[in-house]
Amino acid sequence: MAGKRMTQTEIVGHMADKTGLTKAQSKEFFNTLSELATKEVKKNGEFTIPGFGKLVKARRKAREGRNPATGEPIKIPAKTTVKFRVGKAMKDAVAGSK
Repeated sequence: MAGKRMTQTEIVGHMADKTGLTKAQSKEFFNTLSELATKEVKKNGEFTIPGFGKLVKARRKAREGRNPATGEPIKIPAKTTVKFRVGKAMKDAVAGSK
């Protein structure tokens, strides 16, 4: 049912073909988008990618876990991470394609 995932090179090549840009220009676009998203999430806590969803900065609380090898309890420190929330248009498009 699931097909082979596209590689970064395949995605860049596909976007270059569809937009008329060179592969180098297409790759530069993705690099610039990534840098912008990183900067905005750090500054504002979120970054919306129209038609896809939103990157959101989230704070995880400190918690207790277990070492899987020994079963010994360990403390997992609090940390900041990034979550991706899929937008409604993307959810509807994917859910409707069964």
